[in-house]
Amino acid sequence: MNGTTAVYWESTALSNVGKVRKLNEDACLDRVESGLWVVADGMGGHSSGDLASGMIVERMQQLNLPETLSKKVDLLEETLLDINQQLLAEALRRGGNITIGATVVVMLSHATHLLLLWAGDSRAYRFRDGELTQLTQDHTQVEELVAEGLLLREDAENHPASNVVTRAVGAMEELYVDMDDTRVEPGDLYLLCSDGLNKEVQDREIGEILAMQLLPGDYCQRLIDLALERGARDNVTVVVARADAGQPERI
Repeated sequence: MNGTTAVYWESTALSNVGKVRKLNEDACLDRVESGLWVVADGMGGHSSGDLASGMIVERMQQLNLPETLSKKVDLLEETLLDINQQLLAEALRRGGNITIGATVVVMLSHATHLLLLWAGDSRAYRFRDGELTQLTQDHTQVEELVAEGLLLREDAENHPASNVVTRAVGAMEELYVDMDDTRVEPGDLYLLCSDGLNKEVQDREIGEILAMQLLPGDYCQRLIDLALERGARDNVTVVVARADAGQPERI
């Protein structure tokens, strides 16, 4: 795909409370017309995780995105940093040494570029040419142990610290948002999800579902249904976006 080719997107976002939790602390955003998608996962066990995830999605919904990619990136990062400070202030106001936080993954499309911003263990995947690739790296204690060579990848999933996140919006005074970018190819499928999906469904199984010829909404429903069949111990949220070649842009 060259730089003068437009990208046409189809996408769907779905969220389910799961089989155990009484409250859905996940939130998601599908602004396909703006090329912006978000999954936010309120931190379980903390106060008002739904407030944190809801604030992230609401603010992202209201953004008036500028024209240039660099300004879009700056605005998205500044918004997350501002939300971080708001959540810290709200937690301080409530007192009691509480945390009001959420993990987040943001995906932004701009022409043939795709930008990812994330904090925590909400993930982004790409399915291309029959291969599933995780595009984000979890901010968890277990991931740090794996990176340092102190824990084998195959032992990470069942490690006692597998759910301990090291970065989240609202959880620390200075938030560091990771970013990465990639080029989009026609036929690419992108999946954003909260960890409620990958707790129940293996990457291999995600790839098998994304290999089917389905609409984005059907991918979302099949993934959530499989998590529910496995017991869905957490809220489950998925966004699936498919990139297709559009009409050439006028130069």
